[in-house]
Amino acid sequence: MLVVKQVTNKMKTIATQVRNKILKNLYEVSFIRDPAELAYEAALEKHKSHLPVLSTTERAIVETLNTEGVVVTSLEELSIPSTPQLLEAAKILMPKISRFSGDENEFVVHATSEQMMEYPEIFLWGLEQRLLNLAENYLGLPVAYHGSYFRRDLANQVERKSRLWHMDSEDRKLFKVIVYLNDINDERGPFQYLPKDITSKVADSLKYKYGYISDKSMQQVISQSNYKSCTGSSGTVVIAGTGSVFHRGKKPVDSDRLSVFFDYTSRQPKFPFYCKSSLPMEDLHLLSTMFSEEQKQCVFWRQQF
Repeated sequence: MLVVKQVTNKMKTIATQVRNKILKNLYEVSFIRDPAELAYEAALEKHKSHLPVLSTTERAIVETLNTEGVVVTSLEELSIPSTPQLLEAAKILMPKISRFSGDENEFVVHATSEQMMEYPEIFLWGLEQRLLNLAENYLGLPVAYHGSYFRRDLANQVERKSRLWHMDSEDRKLFKVIVYLNDINDERGPFQYLPKDITSKVADSLKYKYGYISDKSMQQVISQSNYKSCTGSSGTVVIAGTGSVFHRGKKPVDSDRLSVFFDYTSRQPKFPFYCKSSLPMEDLHLLSTMFSEEQKQCVFWRQQF
């Protein structure tokens, strides 16, 4: 039965990938793409006067995201009220995330949705007002929150998917927050990126549209000296505009990397079919009793179309 289930799931995944590729190619047809882009620009202009007011520190974060593409800060500097609850939940959950994926080609083990529902403080941290304000100012539009991913990146030699260079393509701009839960140096799988200006040049050289690029291919057009590694102690926070910079998770060598990812786009994403929530809809509805009205709009954004 397990084998049948695995084959069925693989077939579903392949079918979804084919569907998404067809939809993406359809969008590239000019009479569909051009009106969509005009509508996006109009929405940005209309929402400009409704953006949340930011502090000087918060404005600096957004400005750096717009110029560099990535900001490295810390839980302490962000001063988000529910951080103690996040850390307490993470401390309990960390040892429950297996070091064994059961697949020699796998490189990451995620907490299950059942485990995440045991510790809702993690998902809820991503809905804190300061994060939503930062995301909205960077995206320029009301925020869609896609949830949180608690992950153990395994110390092995596997290089595939997010360990290869890529840019995210769900939306024109993406906002991602990564919280390191253990000390991360260059041998422990740091988030790596190419600054925004270098990314533009590399994308032109490679004629890049979407997909993954091996490190060997990347080094043919750019020196490794341009790679930026986001290192830091436990509690370091990486905020990245992952739709605007080439990035990857460098493979850990010394030990596993433990972290939580929080994902955001606008509520008018370029490719909504690529957007998925970290939790099933029934779990989101169970959590919704703890959401404010604004938070509900961020989580249940699809229902507003």
